[in-house]
Amino acid sequence: MLRAFLIEGWFRQISPMNCELIAGRFTLGLDRPLVMGIVNVTPDSFSDGGQHASAGAAIAHAWRLIEEGSDILDIGGESSRPGAQPVGTAEELARVMPVLAALRDAKVPLSIDTAKPVVMRAAIDAGASMVNDIEALRRPDALATVAASNAAVCLMHMQGVPRTMQTAPAYSDVIGEVGDFLRDRAQAALDAGISRERIVLDPGFGFGKSAEHNLVLMRRFGELGALGFPLLAGISRKATLGALTGRSAGERVYASVAAALILAQRGAAILRVHDVAATRDALAILTASG
Repeated sequence: MLRAFLIEGWFRQISPMNCELIAGRFTLGLDRPLVMGIVNVTPDSFSDGGQHASAGAAIAHAWRLIEEGSDILDIGGESSRPGAQPVGTAEELARVMPVLAALRDAKVPLSIDTAKPVVMRAAIDAGASMVNDIEALRRPDALATVAASNAAVCLMHMQGVPRTMQTAPAYSDVIGEVGDFLRDRAQAALDAGISRERIVLDPGFGFGKSAEHNLVLMRRFGELGALGFPLLAGISRKATLGALTGRSAGERVYASVAAALILAQRGAAILRVHDVAATRDALAILTASG
């Protein structure tokens, strides 16, 4: 369990948390929380499915997010919402590759949100500087694919698979189990040759977790900092915020910004959000009042 390996001194044996994230040709400072803007090139994502499903709409949306202050763009062609059905490799590539090609010269890193090594390789070849994998590089050849590149990687915790993960999620100790998993996957990445400066960890809000599990992760988010890697928090517009506010996904901007600020104060290095401008404004006030 997380507390057990902290007591045993595992975290004291690793280097201090990185002050920079190496992502392809980019070196990102982590002296402030970075904002990762979401570009869903999908017809069925939970919040904005269909709004940017065409390449043209997704590209225009991506440029708007850059103008609003995104530090990173996360581009995905397969929905991972609860109940989502898998998408074939060819379809996923057809969705994301035109977007990556159009954004290749953007002045911010492009992240590919995928669990498929084939898509990872194609995206990295097309200019992606980061891989955001909800399966934490557990598929065959995924670790080797990222290790052979200079891309950063975000390793996320998920209980189950998107199609069934919210049916009955259960934990004896959610923070301990999530922490143990992330520690093990980080070590697997290091063992595969992925340098520490390229690794980010994500506890996976809403991925096989009830509202109460998510709230425990929020309350104790700072404990995961003991793992020694930058943390990504992706809670934007998620169902837990709807349960707390009674608002639909598109009406959760204020709740999402509030959650982002709380997680930033508890150590999040990257905030994955739909509402970039609102989040950047809120972070500016937080920083100024610091």
